[in-house]
Amino acid sequence: MINDLTKNPPRSAAIRLGGYAILARTIDKCRSTILGKQGEYHYDCPVDKGLFEFKGINGNEFKSFVEKNKTDAEIVDWLNKSGKHKSQEEIMDWSDESCSNNPSLKDDEFGAWFSEECNKLNLNPKTTTLFHWLDVDDKASFVK
Repeated sequence: MINDLTKNPPRSAAIRLGGYAILARTIDKCRSTILGKQGEYHYDCPVDKGLFEFKGINGNEFKSFVEKNKTDAEIVDWLNKSGKHKSQEEIMDWSDESCSNNPSLKDDEFGAWFSEECNKLNLNPKTTTLFHWLDVDDKASFVK
């Protein structure tokens, strides 16, 4: 269990728990926030909200459940039963889409920001997914 994000980064958003991308990272950030050890990480950020919106829940509901010292498996079970019902196929499709998300391909402010951030880490913005960038950025933050 990762609870102190001042010492280690959260798990990758690409890791799937119960088929859900983002969930492992969101759990780590939530647990560390509850303990006041989130470091520079932000729980209930836009990436987390993507999961919450997909399931029809919000960050406060999720956090209230996690605060009860639940295991990853218990959180997956709760998530499956909460909010909008999603089939395993819907979860897989949503997770696949999330894992392949490349913000630089969008012609908006976030796409421009993402391209700049990729360039700072010597990543090609056109071929780098958001989750890959997060992983590289996490590692760079702890190598300093």
